[in-house]
Amino acid sequence: MKPDIIRIAQAIFTVSDLNASREFYVDLLGMNVLHEEKDALYLRGVEDREWTLKLEQCGEGETPRVRHLGYRVRDEQALDALVGLADEQKLPHRWEEELDRPRMLRLQDPFGIPVAFYHDVKTHPWLLQNYHQHRGPGLQRVDHCNVRVPDVKATLDWYCAELGFRVSEYTVDEQDAYWAAWIQRRGGVHDFALTNGAGPCLHHWAYWMPDAMSIIRTCDILAGARMPERIERGPGRHGVSNAFFLYVRDPDGHRIELYTSDYITVDPDFEPIRWLRDDPRRQTLWGAKTPRSWFEEASPMEAFGGGIQPAREGLLTGIPVHVI
Repeated sequence: MKPDIIRIAQAIFTVSDLNASREFYVDLLGMNVLHEEKDALYLRGVEDREWTLKLEQCGEGETPRVRHLGYRVRDEQALDALVGLADEQKLPHRWEEELDRPRMLRLQDPFGIPVAFYHDVKTHPWLLQNYHQHRGPGLQRVDHCNVRVPDVKATLDWYCAELGFRVSEYTVDEQDAYWAAWIQRRGGVHDFALTNGAGPCLHHWAYWMPDAMSIIRTCDILAGARMPERIERGPGRHGVSNAFFLYVRDPDGHRIELYTSDYITVDPDFEPIRWLRDDPRRQTLWGAKTPRSWFEEASPMEAFGGGIQPAREGLLTGIPVHVI
């Protein structure tokens, strides 16, 4: 029996200056502080009923990184199934505890990605209709993550075969080699995206926005704060996913996508959408060019035993101009 994974649910970033990160995420983006400790902030959007992003102060001399990406599962049986899978495939794993999450399974997938799974969690009242408390552009809920991996097809096949993910869209070249894939559990376009390149590294962590104007408001807020350099790409509309988007970078370079207006994939007759790598409409429907940093820079991931997970070069080379 495959473990029943519900959705992407949380991430932990380490940061070099927690005060600077607070200014970016809380004061400018308007994320809500659910818990605060001396060396950590637990943040959420207005629709999130639990914390979805933990910012943790780096140790002295440490490089900011992604500690793990976390998924909510249906029940305790799903966790048992994941332990069985980890034992069978000899994947490093252990039980951990986080604030509001008393029992969380941390494992390293076969491709070096640090992932965590949990069922039991303390939830809190949402702030969605507490409009008087909303600040900033209005980040609503966690939406997805995108990880750069050396072998998109192998990673895609494992997540679909072992964890029950489903493909919504994918990109291939003229030889049908996979350059990217968007896979999901909750019935949207994606909980998890895979893109070709040196990795594993986190390309971006994404929040759903209420509308396109809230994304444009983000640009105005960052410009008004004299921080336009935090805007890396967009606003624009993707061909893949049809989403309206903006990519911003936090003080440590962690990339955040603000995202809205994609579609659902829940119908049983939905068929994955195939894109050719060099189709310019795939990357940005409007044809805008993408900065090199978007292709070349990503957040390192933590190794299971600590330190940074080494990044292996991508299986495919010759990254073209039109890659999402």
